[in-house]
Amino acid sequence: MASNCDSCTSKDSCTVENKDACQIISTNPKNKIKKIIGVLSGKGGVGKSTIAVNLALSLHRKGYKVGILDADVTGPSVPRILNAETKKALMHEHGLEAVEIEKGLKAISINFLIEEENKPVIWRGPIINNTVKQFYQDVIWEELDYLIIDMPPGTGDVALTVMQSFPIDGIVMVSVPQDMVSMIVSKAIAMTKRLNIEVIGVVENMSYMQCPNCNDKIRIFESEEIDVFLKEQEVELLAELPINGAITQRNRLDKEGKIMFDKIANKVIIKVPIA
Repeated sequence: MASNCDSCTSKDSCTVENKDACQIISTNPKNKIKKIIGVLSGKGGVGKSTIAVNLALSLHRKGYKVGILDADVTGPSVPRILNAETKKALMHEHGLEAVEIEKGLKAISINFLIEEENKPVIWRGPIINNTVKQFYQDVIWEELDYLIIDMPPGTGDVALTVMQSFPIDGIVMVSVPQDMVSMIVSKAIAMTKRLNIEVIGVVENMSYMQCPNCNDKIRIFESEEIDVFLKEQEVELLAELPINGAITQRNRLDKEGKIMFDKIANKVIIKVPIA
């Protein structure tokens, strides 16, 4: 990973161990970003981007000014979840402006910058790292209460870049039942804590199916170890979300779904309040 610091032994291998020598990058001088929340998962395919977008939408419904930064450059999905895949980011004399989804809600993603959303981004790590940094450094967000970062899955290079270079106030971890108590989640939580970033809590996605007839919760993966795991990791379970295709697209979420995400948003607001 490219480093901002002069005291790292290697400019391309800035690690957790020498993170204190690395510098937090500054945002565009036109911006006033109050709090930054990262959404992370131990691996892909668990609904991380969906959770990130719906958390942002819930905060926006509560009246906050919210931005969504899609840091998953090689697998961007934020524009499609927002039903904004036809929008494009515009360059002005003062820089690249974040796309306004609606008043008080903005987003940036590599898919807002390329002609075809299905076109793959075939870039090596340093280019991806620099792109993610530019989304924070150069993009014009103006005033935001919360900037939600949809981080790439895992504990790799880009996730480490974001955690070391951005002034993140907290991380929401996303998992699914079969991985909840696994080393995958443990590693992601351990990396976050090692970088002295607070884990706001864990969201268990695809936790159950809702029976359409009796309304009972049908759990495909049942684990009696979750409470023990959460206690050992010293993290809170923020929510258990059902398998629900409606949450993958903006404006399709039903009333119950909005209530669930409002609960997650409320816990984020309590743990990372706007001063």
